[in-house]
Amino acid sequence: MEDQHNEFSRRSALRGAAAAAVLAGTAVALPGVKVPSAQAVPRPPSSRGRQVAVFGGGMAGLAAAHELIERGFRVTVYEPDYLGGKARSLGVPGTAAGGRLPLPGEHGFRFFPGCYQHVPETMARIPLRSGGNVKDRHLINVETAAIAFDQRGYAPVTAPASALGMITHAGDIATLDNIRNALTTGLKFVVDVPPAELAYFVTRELIIATSSPERRIGQWENQSWMQFVKAKGKSAAYQRYLVGALTRALVAAKSHTASARTIGQIGLALATSATGLLGQYDASLITGGVDRILNAPTNHAWIDPWVAYLRGRGVQFAKGDGVADFALSGGRISGARMVSGTTVTADWYVSAIPLDRLKPLLTPALLTADPSLRGLRRLQDDWMVGIQYFLSRRSELPPGHIAALGTPWALTGLFQARPWGVDFARTYGDGRVKDCLSIDVSDWDTPGILYGKTAKQCTKQEIVREVWAQMSRAMNSGGRRLLRQEDIVTWSLDPGVTWSPRIANATPLMVNTAGSYKNRPTADTAIPNFFIGGDHVRSNIDLATMEGANESGRRVTNAIIAAADSPAKPAVLYPLAELPLFDPFKEEDRRRYRAGLPHILDV
Repeated sequence: MEDQHNEFSRRSALRGAAAAAVLAGTAVALPGVKVPSAQAVPRPPSSRGRQVAVFGGGMAGLAAAHELIERGFRVTVYEPDYLGGKARSLGVPGTAAGGRLPLPGEHGFRFFPGCYQHVPETMARIPLRSGGNVKDRHLINVETAAIAFDQRGYAPVTAPASALGMITHAGDIATLDNIRNALTTGLKFVVDVPPAELAYFVTRELIIATSSPERRIGQWENQSWMQFVKAKGKSAAYQRYLVGALTRALVAAKSHTASARTIGQIGLALATSATGLLGQYDASLITGGVDRILNAPTNHAWIDPWVAYLRGRGVQFAKGDGVADFALSGGRISGARMVSGTTVTADWYVSAIPLDRLKPLLTPALLTADPSLRGLRRLQDDWMVGIQYFLSRRSELPPGHIAALGTPWALTGLFQARPWGVDFARTYGDGRVKDCLSIDVSDWDTPGILYGKTAKQCTKQEIVREVWAQMSRAMNSGGRRLLRQEDIVTWSLDPGVTWSPRIANATPLMVNTAGSYKNRPTADTAIPNFFIGGDHVRSNIDLATMEGANESGRRVTNAIIAAADSPAKPAVLYPLAELPLFDPFKEEDRRRYRAGLPHILDV
């Protein structure tokens, strides 16, 4: 904790309202940091330079550009490939015919849980030419979920995501088949996971809820989730489903490596948002919003209107060129050399590029200027890539996500025709496709069921067949053929995965690991005019997500406001809200932790 306090002490340039915003936003993520009053230091009458160069046009870069341009800064975004980053959607080449749009491909389907706050707030500030805004017109509640277990004796179950979902889709949920499957799966689960183990798992989450911030960062941060829930010695089903599959499905993290603090806090946030007891979260189990998606391809619904809005406000976009090196002079960034050989100069420089592309730019000069950036090299990334199957038959399931728990490659999916409210045959492709099953592959290092190989060892065709086989085995185990091989018209694997000749992935994702928080940078650095955005930056959400990237863009903005002595109002930062009923228990645990005592429930 002392190290974290000292790290913030060196940032003496942060003053006034911007300082308060920067620190207030990290009050949950960095417990013990005292937040200064917004009126502690009066604003000077003048401001410094206002030209900002943002390198990277993904979620973090666009969020920073949005907040900065609305506060009077001049912003240029440099992006070598595609605006929107991993969140973008793309037309599948060569699939359009008869005046239709190309089939909609994507890196992976979008998922906006109820605890997301920054992204929906940004969406609400993106106007649409047809009226309204992105959030109100395109962010919709998912009212059901399909849960499948990849093990003999279980059957897939369609469950409501809210009371409203139960009413709206009662015809799909209250069928004889679904009721039978629910009873079969429920009884099997009770047999496989002893009630004592289920209660123990709930108790472990309760420990997180009642732990002080000091214990979370000082103890639970340094344990993996699997260690924290003490999976060793428990039943196979406890390890496979409660610990492993649930973690993968909800937060796309590995239970044996991810920090217990992070997984526990996100699980708590998801549960808290579902209660509907806190107005900070726009969700509840009554009205919905616990699970949300877009009602159209991401670019159509969100990215394109966002870019159009930013252009209209004055943001310049320079595409087709990326940063190759940052030059230092007098302890400041003096310019950015681009891949093309040109040099970009600005008052403020923002690295909003992915972790794997930032690491090679950490030259000895940069690391000497800010030694804390060395931690970036110790952060890890992993693969989470999507594949779309375009089908000749519309899904029979009500709109909702599919969690194929226990599948070797940790599959989750979404049928898109019904929630999008679109006639696929009239809108996309050549008229043969009536639905799209978009599947995220979260585990690329576990052997599959067809070839006994990991995804990273497979050819493209083998991945296509393996993913379908795993999802089909889980979804068809209830007696109904929900997935049929003969329905596949074509498919699209994320083009970021290539074979030349060995497999490679151009879009890896930073993964949370136990003890990694200390290695993650803050948005501001010891280099006065250099800032970092991205889902690898410290944030309240604390996971590599669109929400974390958006939050980092706001943190960059507030740091620049402070460094530039700007009178602009800081960007809003949202902590993960928790129920106040736990506050007395947290205070007691703070005393116990400081006294060197374990959590009272940690037995």
